[in-house]
Amino acid sequence: MYLDGDEWNAYFRDFKRSAFRLEVHQTYTMPGEAATFRDFLAGERMPDGFNSEWHQTIREHAAAGRTMTRAKIVRRPLTPYSRYLFSWAVPTNVAAGEDYRIVDLTDRPNPGLPEQDFWMFDETTVVHLNYRPDGTQINRELMQGDITPYLEWKRIALAEAVPYEEYVKGLDV
Repeated sequence: MYLDGDEWNAYFRDFKRSAFRLEVHQTYTMPGEAATFRDFLAGERMPDGFNSEWHQTIREHAAAGRTMTRAKIVRRPLTPYSRYLFSWAVPTNVAAGEDYRIVDLTDRPNPGLPEQDFWMFDETTVVHLNYRPDGTQINRELMQGDITPYLEWKRIALAEAVPYEEYVKGLDV
């Protein structure tokens, strides 16, 4: 089942305990980010209120005791998109209360993580985020079946990751 609109947004509104995202791609081509990504590449300042709606969502969940966690796989050199994330998006997400972690696979083998982006809600529901090779999202698909592998991938990702703040110390992003 493909998810869009309010049906998709309901997962972020209604989860009870936790939302976890595994990000595996090095570049995402999201229409809603095109202007700010272009501005970042041009050396512009981050606009006031950047991502403020998402930050409000994070803050509300954090205040209610619900966790939002991401683990992003990276390989150096960082892509322009990863530099954009690390300069503009992630710091403000972390400040709002998101637990954002980095799994750097530059000099080591993949510890068994998939090549599939996904969100997991309350460790019961998994949604695949499907992308073209250029990072353009194709769709969001509710995963049917056994989620045991996703629970293991979450465990591996968190065990192998370092907090964002630790990862970027001394890094020029």
